[in-house]
Amino acid sequence: MKLGLHYWNFAKPAEPVAIAPTLRETALIAEQSGVAAFSVMDHYFQMEASAPAEEPMLEGYTTLGYVAAITSQMQLGLLVTGVMYRHPGLLAKIVTTLDVLSGGRARLGIGASWYEREQRGLGVPVVPVAERFERLEETLQICLQMWSGTVAEYNGTYYQLTETLNSPPAISRPHPMIMIGGGGEKKTLRLVAKYGDACNLFASSPEDVARKLDILRAHCDAEGRDYDSIVKTVVALRPVLDDVDGWLAYVDELAALGITEVQTMPDRNPVEFATELAERVLPRLAVI
Repeated sequence: MKLGLHYWNFAKPAEPVAIAPTLRETALIAEQSGVAAFSVMDHYFQMEASAPAEEPMLEGYTTLGYVAAITSQMQLGLLVTGVMYRHPGLLAKIVTTLDVLSGGRARLGIGASWYEREQRGLGVPVVPVAERFERLEETLQICLQMWSGTVAEYNGTYYQLTETLNSPPAISRPHPMIMIGGGGEKKTLRLVAKYGDACNLFASSPEDVARKLDILRAHCDAEGRDYDSIVKTVVALRPVLDDVDGWLAYVDELAALGITEVQTMPDRNPVEFATELAERVLPRLAVI
């Protein structure tokens, strides 16, 4: 089982001068201890369900560029890039840039954006849910066209590109991993089956994950896609350090379902969290 560290909170400590050193030390400890992937959120305000919106938040791809410069092994990506925040052609170029500068370690985690407060606050268009998913599908098509090396037009309902030129190309082959986030059964999981290299689910329980994977398998059958070719990842909502034995047992259940990567989130100072992961969790996780 691979472990991903999802760095979602820049408020511990909250002083701006402490954010970069804390991020740096956490990333270095994570990489040295064997964490496979490092992700941040694609938000501009903190999520109100987790903490006050006014808490510190950094732009995601800029943050990953910093992390890329100080690490050499971990895969890097936003856990779920919000489809409304960047034009698809520019998004493909941004992820390509991260891939080139990190030596082929970028991945595109993507989904339908949802946080209307930050969108309205910063002037991002808010569109109906159905349109967001239609835009998401066009975005996936555009990214794949740009990463294929094809320089041609793209004419969609929402996006029109006259020249999908992407030079230099990404280092990752055949392209940066596309990881589609969310468990929506009719739309999101269908897009995983059609376009995704990986899915990312919220692991509320092993039973819920099993049900989502059964639905994904049905979409794969409908799309003529090999279900086993899709990497299955989850965000573990259960805190890891409060009960390491229980958490590992829970992860063992997820592994039995075919999950190969689980992301965990710091619930305290990130440096302290990464240090405890290295000492108490990763050596035992390696045998799952």
